[in-house]
Amino acid sequence: MVTLALKAFPWATWSRQKGAVKLHLTLNHAGYLPEALVITTGNYSELTIARRRQYERGTILVMDKGFLHFRWFDQLERSGVLFVTRIKDDTRYEVVGHREVTPGKNLISDDLIRLKSPQSRKRYPHTLRLVTIETEAGERLQFLTNHQTLAASTIADIYKDRWQIEVFFKLLKQNLRIKSFIGGSANAVWTQIWTAMIAMLLIRFLQLKSKAPWSFSNLAYFLRMNLLVYRDLWDWLNDPFTAPPPLPASPATQQLDFLWAN
Repeated sequence: MVTLALKAFPWATWSRQKGAVKLHLTLNHAGYLPEALVITTGNYSELTIARRRQYERGTILVMDKGFLHFRWFDQLERSGVLFVTRIKDDTRYEVVGHREVTPGKNLISDDLIRLKSPQSRKRYPHTLRLVTIETEAGERLQFLTNHQTLAASTIADIYKDRWQIEVFFKLLKQNLRIKSFIGGSANAVWTQIWTAMIAMLLIRFLQLKSKAPWSFSNLAYFLRMNLLVYRDLWDWLNDPFTAPPPLPASPATQQLDFLWAN
């Protein structure tokens, strides 16, 4: 979320003192590239935007506990969509079964549970899995999912991969500078954000296609420094530290000899 001064951006409603713009992003695990992006003002919640989307059957959604909504989870279940999230501390449930866990993988338990409160069970009447792990720092984490076939360690790894969306936003803010805006209207802010996202995707595409081990930040920096350099893009991407071959002189640029008359 990007916060704005409300005086300069009165349309970006959020609070009395500040306005805000939110980027609601769905990141695809394949290449960690966004497959959907919605820009709203700050008074729209992430859950509201997520519930408006349609997801293909077999999709695995990974999200934090802020998206916990059992009526929506029931809709996902009936649509054949799978999810992995964190369970809230005040969620009431009963254990109806246990699964064996593989020792040595920080796994504590792999339980089958049903929601206990009548209201929650009415919203989501299906059986869930609750995978509990202990981190190396001694913290216990519990992952809630409707996926019944993957190993418990895989469920934990899937949720761990959710951190890639935080990495994506960090790269976006650090390299493409969208915290300050050149215009105050909604159209100006929207245009600048979409321009940054297009640039982000192009740089990410070049990073994935290049044979050299570019980091995203280094690639963005050196592209910015070489915008006016005349050189084959793919040759430079694949071998950036080799000097380019000299350009052949064209007839228009060759020095002519003077012919002196006797």
